Amino acid sequence: MRPFTLVLAAMLTASAAVPNAEELQKMAARFAKAPLRVDVSKLDAGDRKALAKLIEAARVYNFIFMDQLWSGDRSLYQQLKKDTTELGRARLHYFWLNKGPWSDLDVHRAFLPGVPAVKPLGANFYPEDMTREEFEAWVKTLPPGHKDAATGFFTVIRRDPKTRKLTIVPYNEAYRADLSRCSKLLLEAASLTANPTLKKFLELRAAAFLSNDYYQSDLAWMDLDAPVDVTIGPYETYNDELFGYKAAFEAYVNIRDDAETNKVKFFAGHLQEIENNLPIDAKYKNSKLGALAPIRVVNEVIAAGDAAHGVQTAAYNLPNDDRVITQKGSKRVMLKNVQEAKFESNLRPIAARVLAKSAQADLSFDAFFTHILAHELSHGIGPHQIQISGRTSNVRLEMKELYSAIEEAKADITGLFMLQYMFDHKMLPGSERQLYTTYLASSFRTLRFGVNEAHGRGMALQVNYLMDKGGFVANPDGTFSVDFGKIKGAVRDLTHELLTLEATGSYAGAKKMLDSAVIRPVVQKGLDRLTGIPVDIEPVFEAAMKIQPE
Repeated sequence: MRPFTLVLAAMLTASAAVPNAEELQKMAARFAKAPLRVDVSKLDAGDRKALAKLIEAARVYNFIFMDQLWSGDRSLYQQLKKDTTELGRARLHYFWLNKGPWSDLDVHRAFLPGVPAVKPLGANFYPEDMTREEFEAWVKTLPPGHKDAATGFFTVIRRDPKTRKLTIVPYNEAYRADLSRCSKLLLEAASLTANPTLKKFLELRAAAFLSNDYYQSDLAWMDLDAPVDVTIGPYETYNDELFGYKAAFEAYVNIRDDAETNKVKFFAGHLQEIENNLPIDAKYKNSKLGALAPIRVVNEVIAAGDAAHGVQTAAYNLPNDDRVITQKGSKRVMLKNVQEAKFESNLRPIAARVLAKSAQADLSFDAFFTHILAHELSHGIGPHQIQISGRTSNVRLEMKELYSAIEEAKADITGLFMLQYMFDHKMLPGSERQLYTTYLASSFRTLRFGVNEAHGRGMALQVNYLMDKGGFVANPDGTFSVDFGKIKGAVRDLTHELLTLEATGSYAGAKKMLDSAVIRPVVQKGLDRLTGIPVDIEPVFEAAMKIQPE
């Protein structure tokens, strides 16, 4: 980690390079405004009232997340709201898109004066002057229980104000006021719904906010089967770029799409078969993969916190607690209206510029949607709990800050392997040509997120590997094509390499692979052809505003 003193020094030059109003408007235009329309007409009266409470609770998460991102984030937001000039409005808009003063699409560089030039690697999970070496040396001195807490999901690390020594602060203490408010709102929502699984989850999650023990509520979330499908809590660790240990608060309030959910349920029944046929040594395969893992297709009403900054999530696979995954698997949630918005606003115009003309007809929303489903399913298969030199560990702990990028690449490529297996065994309708062509176009969509972001870095790794194997081909006219004679073998080989890295917990091997995750000149030329096309979407939560105005 760079010491925070160096970051402070960089602050002196940050203000000289900050963008003006016109430049900020162009930066914001990289996110296409996309109204997310959701049909709530089929909800009963109790669920409608509960939905309003959940939207209110979700909005609180925006501010908890800002506290997690940077110690000065929330106060900066309040200052920005007071500036009603054109520049002030542009700054506030772009700040809200990123939930902070650093641009997610620009290697986390500052776009406001008077802030660190880049986002601190440890965000606000650790003291800003703490180094990686200091933390690791301190952890070695702790007894087992404290060591687990120090490296666990639900604590922040602070300095004792008197001794300056590192100390552990659980989330329920660090964010007590906001979590108490969220707990109250969840209990109110629980009292309004008649759905027993939603009621149970909300009650247990409300208690978890106060106790800092999320295990029972995670189990209840796995059993959640309700028209109102809510995910709310500390989950993903992407913002902890020091170690990948600390979970950020996020919220998704969704309405289940029953028709689409029923279409994809059959995937869950084939997960063990896919696991049994993964291209890795048999000793690394899980012979008792949880068969209870549910899949939900939903339409998003509102996202908040870690779920609502920069590039928007199209699907998610949770929880990340290996105890829950071992017992019940993990749940895959597909955000259909978000995926539709991305396909139309981003992927279709990208494909028109990077695909060869002969391949344009193979672009398919169904292939895009199905691969995202396979990606999320693939997070739940392959190695999780692993043995390293006789000790039990897990992939996340062994990979540390490399985990997110490696795991995203693994889920992408294993998702392709899964769908190819299903095509080979006549389990799926559709076209391999559509699958790989759509994925090729979508890889450019993901690369535009930047290689500093886990999905973008993982995609750069894949694109370079698949081009080296001849599966993806750069054409003389600047477009790209799939070599259908080589892509299947290339996908299988990369699936083997990434799964084996995870199974062996090889930090050194992961680092070597990720060192290759750069944008090569030929790919950069393809990306340069995409000027003017939005990188992602800026969701407009129309239904949420109607149900629960701010």
